[in-house]
Amino acid sequence: MTVRALIAVADGVEDLETVTLIDVLRRAEVEVVVASIEARRMITCARGTRLTADAMLVDLLAQDFELIALPGGMPGAERLAGHGPLGELVVRQAKAGKLFAAICAAPALALQQYGVLRQRRMTCYPAFSDRLSGCSFVDEPVVVDGNCITSQGPGTALAFALTLVEQLAGKGKRNAVAKAMLAA
Repeated sequence: MTVRALIAVADGVEDLETVTLIDVLRRAEVEVVVASIEARRMITCARGTRLTADAMLVDLLAQDFELIALPGGMPGAERLAGHGPLGELVVRQAKAGKLFAAICAAPALALQQYGVLRQRRMTCYPAFSDRLSGCSFVDEPVVVDGNCITSQGPGTALAFALTLVEQLAGKGKRNAVAKAMLAA
């Protein structure tokens, strides 16, 4: 069975977080679909990196994924938070017990907006923790609470991506990917 992950992107997402997620998940042989919420596939990240998404998010709404992941960055996280179809997709993912994840500002902005953090332990970029309600902020690099995985920012992106690999494919796959990247 092919394990599929959706990474939603928008103009202004954090460059390092986005590319790290794509790269590490693909190294783990996860089928990664990068989906733009913009009116075009080409997006410009927060630091100017230009990425071409694999697809438009609106064309994928009926598809199933084992993981939906949101990079942070500003104003990208705000754009993700304000995208209704993405919010509905993440809510459906959460209710189905499937993995959903976000890093940096995206947990506090997008996941909070979507209402999927209630009663959960989670983390985000610490400066955004004051925007949280109904959940418990934990000042740790990566937090796993059931099917919700969150992380703090660019410096924690590799640990976050490796945690996603572990959640999708097990500790052995995580260790193999980390070792091959000299991150073990």
